[in-house]
This record gives sequence, C-alpha cells and structure tokens, in this order.
Amino acid sequence: MFSRFVFAMFLSVAVASISQVLLKKSALKTYNTVVREYLNPYVISGYGLLFLSMLLTIYAYSGMEYKNGPVIESLGNVVVLVLGYFVFGERISVRKMAGIACIMAGIAVFHI
Repeated sequence: MFSRFVFAMFLSVAVASISQVLLKKSALKTYNTVVREYLNPYVISGYGLLFLSMLLTIYAYSGMEYKNGPVIESLGNVVVLVLGYFVFGERISVRKMAGIACIMAGIAVFHI
C-alpha cells in the first residue's frame, strides 16, 4: 500500500542521493585552506540534505512497516548511479549494471 510514509521514504532516498552528488562535487575541487575544504556551499548543503533525509526517514518509519525500509533504501544505489552518469559523466560498467540487476532482483524477490 502506497502511503505518505512510503512517499517520505522515497523522498528521503532521493534527497540523500542528491546530497551524495553535492559532497562528491566538493571532493573533486581543490581548496586553498582546510577550513574552506569543509566550509563551502557544497559540503554545507550536502550535510544539510543528509540531515533532512534522516528526518524524512524517521517520519517514514513512524507509519510504515520496518521491513520495507531497507528495500526502498537500496534504491539509493540506483539513483546515485544514474546521477553519477548524468552529472559527472561517469561510465556505467558491466559490473555496475550487474550490481544494479542484483539489487532490482532482490527487490522483486522481496515483493513476490
């Protein structure tokens, strides 16, 4: 059953994935000082989104079955792969596709 709690969990996965992209963007840049390395818009936004993702996850678990959480969270790997392809131009290798296929198969087996 699709409820607002399940929607919140999907939203949490999307927000966490965007956060990972922002943190990677920051890691790929060079900075003049160590302080600037950790206090820049990408890092602050990335950790802010991770905090938001945590709050969404807590809210989602308050109204959905716990067994569904890890299944939805595993979709984060798929989202990060897709975002990496579009944002960074990363290649999607056969190994990555095999990993994604295993994740999707696991989700399918769980819901059968």
